[in-house]
Amino acid sequence: MQKKARIVRILRIVMPIVGMISFLVIAPLDLVPSWIAPLPDTVQEQVDDAIDYGLDGIIVYVDQAGQPPAFYAAGWKNKLTQQPANPHALFKIGSIHKLYIATAIAKLVDDGSLSLDDMLADYFPELVGRIKYADQITLRMMVQHRSGIPNFTDDTEFDWSSCLTSKSYLY
Repeated sequence: MQKKARIVRILRIVMPIVGMISFLVIAPLDLVPSWIAPLPDTVQEQVDDAIDYGLDGIIVYVDQAGQPPAFYAAGWKNKLTQQPANPHALFKIGSIHKLYIATAIAKLVDDGSLSLDDMLADYFPELVGRIKYADQITLRMMVQHRSGIPNFTDDTEFDWSSCLTSKSYLY
């Protein structure tokens, strides 16, 4: 009986070690193809490769100091109509931008570049008269989505095509 107990004790020590080694060696084997695949030489090649991961379309904007902005696109803007992705096209992106804007504003507030108590009109004086109470709406209200500014794109009179020819629209 002692021999059996000794074998069980050894197995209790060895099995977790074997399991960890197996996990560390075998689990990453799924990643080997991505490790050995050559890296794309250009941003456009990388954007083209992104479509292979199931994206309908992708647009990348690269802005480097001292160089003009670069745009890269692959796939479709509208897959159903086979309309190609266009880096200069306008998209209805829903509310995903709110997260990025709030993060950027939080960083600028932390940096001391902005104050949440500043008024919208302090940064955009041209909005006084165009947006009701622009001189009373704070950045804090904007970030908290309590400004009272209606969604202008919900207006039946709103013309998306005017955004293409006008630089006076807001996002």
